[in-house]
Amino acid sequence: MKTLLLSVFISGLLFSQEPGTPSLDHKIKMKIAGFEGRVSMYAKNLDSGATYTLEGDEPVRTASTIKFPIMIECFAEASEGKLDLNENIKLTEEERVSGSGILQDLSAGREYPMHDLIMLMITLSDNTATNLILNRVGGNAVNARMAKLGLVQTRSMRKILGDGTKLKPFPSGISEEGAKPENKKWGIGRSSPHEMVTLLEKLYRGDLVNKNASLEMLEILKKQRDHSSIARDVKDVVIANKSGALDALRSDVGIVFSKRGAIAMAITVDGIPEIDWSPDNPGELMISALSEILLDSLR
Repeated sequence: MKTLLLSVFISGLLFSQEPGTPSLDHKIKMKIAGFEGRVSMYAKNLDSGATYTLEGDEPVRTASTIKFPIMIECFAEASEGKLDLNENIKLTEEERVSGSGILQDLSAGREYPMHDLIMLMITLSDNTATNLILNRVGGNAVNARMAKLGLVQTRSMRKILGDGTKLKPFPSGISEEGAKPENKKWGIGRSSPHEMVTLLEKLYRGDLVNKNASLEMLEILKKQRDHSSIARDVKDVVIANKSGALDALRSDVGIVFSKRGAIAMAITVDGIPEIDWSPDNPGELMISALSEILLDSLR
């Protein structure tokens, strides 16, 4: 006798499952029950089209995940002849900022190709490299590109201040969006999980800038070094992602190339009550657990 299948709807898509099997939504909500912090997420199986959302259209602070849209603008301007990815940018003493990355510890006065700065911005989340790039392309250009792509939440607000002591030299590093008083709370950027997955899907399908540029950006994301959140404990998968972190926030956006398909996801955990910069930050552990549920259930 054939097993009776139950059908459940998740984000408008029909799934089938064995009787008594918890739904994906149930698994997610059971996992975050009692967690001290706000969880926002959106995921899509790029092969089957199945999606899942939990406050996925609500705006979130990006932290360093905004560096992904900044990279998109660089490749778009290169394709338009506005930017040469081989042009050299000088590292000056006043542009060095603290936080993630290596350029802050290297000698001022040296020049680095734009392509290398992009690589550092993504793979090491280098804050100084990000500021040098924003000096060249500008946050307003990033935002105009995101608007052209139909995104309403994803915006670059300003350059990265590091420890805050270099606020005064950076008036030109604030975008028009970032200059609005109501946007100060977002820090360096704002987006939503749904919009980040939209960008990831366009990248996967070769629709960001052009196919060659999409492939190159995807390869850069695959070289990103921080794998402490999405799929941190999953074996034998390739991940193309960009993470972000603040005192009370952890975020990760990326594509996991799993046996169940290429699954794009963006997960943000904000409002973490205690500052913890160890690899076992509760936000990172939560993102890891949620990503595993998505990889197992989003078919």
